[in-house]
Amino acid sequence: MEIKIGVQNVGREIVLESTQDAETVAKVVGEAINGGSELRLKDDKGRLIIVPGNALAYVEIGAEEVRRVGFGQF
Repeated sequence: MEIKIGVQNVGREIVLESTQDAETVAKVVGEAINGGSELRLKDDKGRLIIVPGNALAYVEIGAEEVRRVGFGQF
């Protein structure tokens, strides 16, 4: 799923693809905001993204999508 992270006073957002489910990501984001700790997420390539919790402007969690294979339209 695609996750977009907005950081305060930064013009660009961080966009990553993650294999984590939406509920897990929402829980981690909530803990980072409420606890004042950093937000730590892994993308689908194994890279670790760390953002200070107090610098978060927004986090957009995309819908979980099943990838389709083939040329047919459904």
